[in-house]
Amino acid sequence: MSAPDDETKVTSAEREVDATAATIFELIADPAQQPRWDGNDNLAEAATGQRVRSSGDLFVMTNTSGNVRENQVVDFEEGRRIAWRPAEPGGVPLGHEWRWELEPLEGGATRVRHTYDWTNLSDEHRFERARSTTSDKLMASIDRLAELAESIDHAS
Repeated sequence: MSAPDDETKVTSAEREVDATAATIFELIADPAQQPRWDGNDNLAEAATGQRVRSSGDLFVMTNTSGNVRENQVVDFEEGRRIAWRPAEPGGVPLGHEWRWELEPLEGGATRVRHTYDWTNLSDEHRFERARSTTSDKLMASIDRLAELAESIDHAS
């Protein structure tokens, strides 16, 4: 069953985190760190040494069901913004995008916005999973990321 035309296919969440943008960004841009804070409980592991440095980079992640995804970085600004589109190995992106935007605030805090966009997802078998990626799950990722980043920043 196809998605209704009026269905919202972009979900986001944001909050202020008491950690620097540099600390938070490092946890996002290093795929090996992502399973530590994933609020969807979907990410199992990624090999070390895949730290994203620019748009066009590719990183590989294994999810909890054992599927491998190649993630094409489509937007990147060090310390501020990163977005990627998953694909099956050797395939084209599936039509959804994960985006993180960081805005440094006074006093060393950071506004963190996490967005999931499945506007271009065409495989109807993936719609149910896409719909289940709610703002609550995105906020869970931000909350876990905040806990890690704050513990790193406050330990130094």
